[in-house]
Amino acid sequence: MSLTDETISRIRELVQSGRFPAGSRLPAEHELAAELGVSRSPVREAVKALAVARVLDVRRGDGTYVTSLAPSLLLAGLGSAVEMMGTATLLEFTEIRRLLEPAATALAATRITDEQLEVVHRELEAMRAAADDVELLIRHDAAFHAAIGAATGNEALTALLDGISSHTLRARAWRATVDRGAVHRTLEQHTAIYTALADRDSSVAMAAALVHVHTSERWLRLQLAAEAAPPTTDQPPPLETPMQQPTGPR
Repeated sequence: MSLTDETISRIRELVQSGRFPAGSRLPAEHELAAELGVSRSPVREAVKALAVARVLDVRRGDGTYVTSLAPSLLLAGLGSAVEMMGTATLLEFTEIRRLLEPAATALAATRITDEQLEVVHRELEAMRAAADDVELLIRHDAAFHAAIGAATGNEALTALLDGISSHTLRARAWRATVDRGAVHRTLEQHTAIYTALADRDSSVAMAAALVHVHTSERWLRLQLAAEAAPPTTDQPPPLETPMQQPTGPR
């Protein structure tokens, strides 16, 4: 482990232990370096790394502070990280969505307020109105699921789902573009989810969400399998080259 990595770990330990609680100001760079027994250079690099991770907030001219450490803040970079992973991991994240989203929807059914349910309904109606506009439809689709995530009251779960959703949105847009019946089925499935939420029925909400995500996953698997399959041709195979007759003396 490099000295910078070790310094990062030690600062994180100080934050986790309560030595530097959320919202507190860190000592000046030279004081922190003396406390950790290292030079100022690894402290400077460690602070930069922890600022990128949203653990620290460097305020120019004011000092360095520990952030709120809220899950939504610490996990906010997940979406960007997921985007960098490319299409190769698309199916893996769709599988993760299948594992998490039905459970989150079931939880939301037990906790959703009338005001939150109205937000979900509003996004569903917006999806219906945008049925002929794939880009707008997907935007409201994402907002529909984000509203359900918020209704769970679980900030960490919501942040995880938002990060995963940013990667799977491309697959949903792809499906809506090439599958003519996808939009109609999507609206039906979202309606079923909303109805279960309105009934506060967690079992039905989980089942409806599972059907919805499974439909998308199954379509994606078929598309990726088709792309990976060797190309086919309707043309007959080439005729064999006839054997050349000898040209020398007989």
